[in-house]
Amino acid sequence: MRYRRSNTPGATYFFTVVTQHRRPILCLPESVDLLKGAMQAVRRAHPFQLDALVLPTSPLD
Repeated sequence: MRYRRSNTPGATYFFTVVTQHRRPILCLPESVDLLKGAMQAVRRAHPFQLDALVLPTSPLD
């Protein structure tokens, strides 16, 4: 698979992640820990600055 990457210095990007069938798996503490670990691994390979991150705290949020 070939990914498209922008090389615009100082650019800001916004994206939304939706789980399969909109399951609330990102509400679980262990999922948040896995997401943090994955983001740290990606940041080591492809440095980036994260200005904000919003995760639901319960399935009803």
